[in-house]
Amino acid sequence: MSTNQTQIVGQSIQRKEGRDKVTGAMRYVDDLLFPEMWFGATVRSPIARGRIRSIEFTGNLPWHEFTIVTAKDISGQNCTALILDDQPCLADKFVNHAEEPVVLLAHPDKYLLEEARRAVKIDIEPLPALFTMDDALNQTEIIWGDDNVFKTFLVEKGNVDDVWASADFIVEGEYETGAQEQLYIEPNGMIAMANADDGVTVWGSLQCPYYVHKALLKLFGLPPDKVRVIQAATGGGFGGKEEYPSMIAGHAALLAWKAGKPVKLIYDRAEDMAATTKRHPSRTRHRTAVNKDGKLLAMDIEFVIDGGAYATLSSVVLSRGTIHAAGPYACDNVRVRSKAVATNHPPHGAFRGFGAPQSIFALERHLNKVAATVGLRPEELRRRNFLHEGQTTATGQVIREKLDLDGLLTRALELSDYHAKKERFAEHNATNATQKKGIGFATFLHGAGFTGSGERFLESVVGIEATATGNVCILVASTEIGQGTNTILSQIAAEALRLDYEMIELAQPDTANVPNSGPTVASRTCMIVGKLVESAALGLKQTLVQSGLLTDDYSLDEWRQACAIYIAEHGALKSFSKYEAPPNIFWNDETYQGDAYGAYAWAVYVAEVTVNLVTYETRVDDFVALQEVGKVINPVLAAGQIEGGVAQAIGYALYENVVWDNGTMRNNQMTNYIMPTSEDLPPIRVFFEENPYTYGPSGAKGIGELPMDGPAPAILNAIESAIGVRVNCIPLLPETLMKVMNA
Repeated sequence: MSTNQTQIVGQSIQRKEGRDKVTGAMRYVDDLLFPEMWFGATVRSPIARGRIRSIEFTGNLPWHEFTIVTAKDISGQNCTALILDDQPCLADKFVNHAEEPVVLLAHPDKYLLEEARRAVKIDIEPLPALFTMDDALNQTEIIWGDDNVFKTFLVEKGNVDDVWASADFIVEGEYETGAQEQLYIEPNGMIAMANADDGVTVWGSLQCPYYVHKALLKLFGLPPDKVRVIQAATGGGFGGKEEYPSMIAGHAALLAWKAGKPVKLIYDRAEDMAATTKRHPSRTRHRTAVNKDGKLLAMDIEFVIDGGAYATLSSVVLSRGTIHAAGPYACDNVRVRSKAVATNHPPHGAFRGFGAPQSIFALERHLNKVAATVGLRPEELRRRNFLHEGQTTATGQVIREKLDLDGLLTRALELSDYHAKKERFAEHNATNATQKKGIGFATFLHGAGFTGSGERFLESVVGIEATATGNVCILVASTEIGQGTNTILSQIAAEALRLDYEMIELAQPDTANVPNSGPTVASRTCMIVGKLVESAALGLKQTLVQSGLLTDDYSLDEWRQACAIYIAEHGALKSFSKYEAPPNIFWNDETYQGDAYGAYAWAVYVAEVTVNLVTYETRVDDFVALQEVGKVINPVLAAGQIEGGVAQAIGYALYENVVWDNGTMRNNQMTNYIMPTSEDLPPIRVFFEENPYTYGPSGAKGIGELPMDGPAPAILNAIESAIGVRVNCIPLLPETLMKVMNA
C-alpha cells in the first residue's frame, strides 16, 4: 500500500499463522529433528501413595544401551519450581499419586524404548491415600502439611452474621463440579539439548516460556544465561500447558545431559490424559439471606477445591474462584471462605477460567433457587441485585466503568426469544411425556489479567524493533496457542504505528531473544500485553519524531526512510514498555480487599435444551452468548474464542466425566472420555457489546476465559426449567439424571 492503513483494529484480518497451519507447513515439536536424537520415556508409579522399596530392570533387554535417570542424577534441587516448589521432578523415596514420575529412560530406538519402559518394575509399599475432599478435610490421613490444606482465603464485606435474624428468607444449597481434561489437539512434548559447556536448551509445546526457564534454573543449578527455552508451534493449551511443560522439559533435559544426545520426549494421548493436570473438582456451599422483595442481604459462601497431590497452581485457582464466587451482584454483607485441599490424585492445575467456572456455576444455580423461594422470576431477582456504576464488589472494588447489566440481560433475552419460548415450552411439556424442553440463563463477570498485585509483581516487559526496511518485529514471550495472539498483537502494533498489517511480525518466543512479557494465561494477553505493545509502538514512533526524521503525519515511504536513516546512524531501533498499574488500582494481599482486577468482562448466556426422559440425555438446541469485552480487536477471532469456550463448557456441563479408580484415571482415551463433537453442539450465536476500557489497547479487555464460566449454569437452569427437578452437580450424565429423577 502507498498510504497508511489506519483501520486495522476492529477488522477480521487474516491470522498470521493461518496459511502455515492449513497447508501443513507449521512445525510442531514432534516435527522437529536433530542429528543423533534419542527418544525419552517416563516410568511412573502404579499406585496413589507409597514408599519406594526398589527399582528393577527386568527382561532380556540391552540395558547398557539405555540412558537411565533417577532422582539421584539431579544436580540442582529436585523440584518442579512454580509457587511452593513442593512437587519433585522425580519421586525419590515416596510417591504421592498414581502416574508420578520415578524413572526416565532414553534410547535411539523408540520401539525398544517402549518395551523397556514396560520392563521396569517399581516395588512400592502402599500407604493410606485420600481420594475425596471430605477425607482431606476430616484429616482421615495427613498427606500434606499439618491439615491437608494448601491454601485458604477469606473475603469479608460488611457483617454477615448480623443479618440472619432480620432476613425474610434464608436459602441454602450445595453444588459440585467435576474434573475436566483440557484435551488440546496436540499432546505435551519437549526436545532438549544439554551439556556442561552449553547449558540447557529446550524446544516445546508450551504456554509460558519463562515458567519453564525458572524451573530448569532450579533443577540444574545453572545461571540464567545457560538455560534457553524456545516455544515450538503449539497445538492448544487451555491452561494445560501452563505449568506441566516445566516437568517434561526437566525430564527431557536430564536425559539429554546424561546421554550426551538431544532427547525428544513426547506423550501419547493416554499418558497425557492420565498423568497431566486437569480442572480442579469443587464443592460450594451457599447460605443466602434475602428479603421479601428479593434483595440480597447476606451471602455466606464456602468454596473448596481438590488440589491433588501437590500445590502447583491451586492457590491461584482458589483465588480466582473465591473472588468470582459472589458474581456481578451488589450485596452489603458477603463472606467467602475457601480452601484448596490435598488428595492423592495427580495434581490439578490451570484450565480456562481456573476457579471461576466452578464458583460461578454454584452461584448461578443457587440464585435460581433463591428466586423460586422468594417467588420471583430468575431474571427479576437478578435485576434487583445487579451491580451498577459506583457500587462495590465483594472485595470492595468500586465499579468505575459504565455498566449496564440490565441492558445486557434485556438484549440477551430478546436475542434468544426467552419469554416466548418459556411459554411455548410450558405448553409443549404439558402434553409431551418423553421430550421436555427448557430455557435458562446465567449472568456473570470475569476479571481480566492477574489478580490484585499479580501484574505489578510480574512487571511484564514488551519490545518492538524496526528494521531498515521499515518492517516491525514484536518481542514478547506471549505464545500463540491457537487463540490468535500473533494476529491481534500485530493489529494493535499496526494501528498504533499506522502501518500495514503485513509489515508487522512476531519474534519466536525464545527466552534468549525476547523479554519476559509474562505467561499466556488469565485473559491477560490482549489487555495487558497488548497495551504494552501499543505503548512500545508509540515509543518507537516517538523516537523517530524526536530525532527529526519523522513528522506526526507520515506516509509509509517516509516511515521506511526514517527507519533506514536512524539505524544507519544509531544502530538498532528498539522500544520497550514495562507494565505500570492504572491509577486508582489498589489491592491488599493480606485482607484480600480492593481492586481485584483492572477491568471485568460482563456477560449473559442463554441456553435452550431438550431432555429425553427415555434415554435421560440432554441436548442443547440453541445457545446465545452476549458479552461486553471492551473493544473487539478482531471480530472473527473473538467470536471463535466464544464459540470454542462455549463448546468446551457444554462438555463440562453434560459430557466430560473423569473416571477415578484409586487415584488413577481409567478413561484416559478419546474412545471413553466423552467430549461433544460438532454433532452434539447447537448453533452458538455470539454477540458483543462494546464499552472501551481506557487502559486496554484501543479499549480492549480480556476475552478468552469468559465463555467457560456461563454455559454450565445456564444449561442446568434450562434443564430445571424443562423437568422441574433441581440438579446441582456437573457433569450431568444421563445416568446421573436418571438416578436423581427416580429418587
